[in-house]
Amino acid sequence: MVELYTLLHYAFVFYGYAIIVYIFMSWFPGARESSFGRFLTRICEPYLEQFRKFIPPLGMIDLSPIVAILVLQLARAGLGEFFRMFLF
Repeated sequence: MVELYTLLHYAFVFYGYAIIVYIFMSWFPGARESSFGRFLTRICEPYLEQFRKFIPPLGMIDLSPIVAILVLQLARAGLGEFFRMFLF
């Protein structure tokens, strides 16, 4: 069970970093059109889209990735507590 927790924990961490890299790629012209940018778009955009439905952008600033990362961190913490409570 420890291996499952470790795998899920690092999956959440990796996905959080992928979202951060995806957001920073918007600062560089043409970065999202690269093969790596298209890969990140396919894995990050469905998750971010759920938050963009409820959080409108403030001018040129999109706050939905910040909320999405916070929710991801809360889910990772909740997963850790679940494993500590029931399995360890």
